[in-house]
Amino acid sequence: MSISKAVTSKITSPENIEERLQIQRLLGATKIVVPSAGSDVVKGLTQTPKSLPPCYFYDDRGSELFEQICDLPEYYLTRTETTILQQYAGEIAKITGACELVELGSGSSSKTRILLDAYQQLGYPLHYLPIDVSTGILESSAKQLLSDYPLLQVHALAGTYELALAQLLPTQLPSRMICFIGSSLGNLTAGECDVFFSQITEALQVGEYFLLGIDLRKPKQILEPAYNDNQGVTAAFNLNMLEHLNQRFEGNFDTTQFEHWAFYNESEYQIEMHLRSLRSQIVELHALNLKINFALGETILTEISRKFDFNTIKQQLTAQGLLPIHVWTDPNQWFGLLLTQLQA
Repeated sequence: MSISKAVTSKITSPENIEERLQIQRLLGATKIVVPSAGSDVVKGLTQTPKSLPPCYFYDDRGSELFEQICDLPEYYLTRTETTILQQYAGEIAKITGACELVELGSGSSSKTRILLDAYQQLGYPLHYLPIDVSTGILESSAKQLLSDYPLLQVHALAGTYELALAQLLPTQLPSRMICFIGSSLGNLTAGECDVFFSQITEALQVGEYFLLGIDLRKPKQILEPAYNDNQGVTAAFNLNMLEHLNQRFEGNFDTTQFEHWAFYNESEYQIEMHLRSLRSQIVELHALNLKINFALGETILTEISRKFDFNTIKQQLTAQGLLPIHVWTDPNQWFGLLLTQLQA
């Protein structure tokens, strides 16, 4: 065995992978029910109209289903953003220089590989902090990355964005870039966006970066099929939220008695995803001491997916001290990537 092969063999050994992997489980990522856990569920299901926070999509099964959604022919978002990243990742890496990559809602980290390749080609060290509520997908994706990138260091954080951002330690590299790609910003209202951006600014040092992916406004003939696929994967993803609540809060939701309903609200520029009750029924979440009455046809709003224009989002970011320094989009202008930098 040559010296180079011996070094490579040592670097990619299972023992070495464990040395380069740290998974930190934050409060709120466990399934242990503490007094405050589920208060958002109680609030959402006792108001009119009913709603649930999108974070309850993402147990391990929900994360797996979302990965399947990203590969659907109707779901243009992932393909379009991936193409933009493939074309401009090298440019992003040159602008930021060596930096630690922090990714919110990392999932399988498939698009992150494009960024890692770009930084690796420039000879920069690879430090990656994926953040996700699903410990299972964090561990499986991190181990695959560590196998494929022998010099990569991974510190995974299992928990909500808010918890993880508040616990970020100073980076050991010259800079840091927080990545929020995949259009998840659209799940937040305008007010929630402002709160989220303030959390980003608090997690960054002056001069560090925030990379944001946004879905741009377009006709509903393009938008609605992306959330109503022919294979029913998005419907399964939506209904799985009820299974997650059953498991986490000792519930008895019968998913056969609800249906998926998604449409584009043109006046609000947002997709709305609902679960609609197929009959009058009473559901209990025993761990929350909660009984919920549903009328026939009554809905639970499970997600909004807002569609943006560049000028408005730039103004919001700038107001929070995040100065947009570059924008990239596709030829159809269906999707956008914004690189911002925290100002003093």
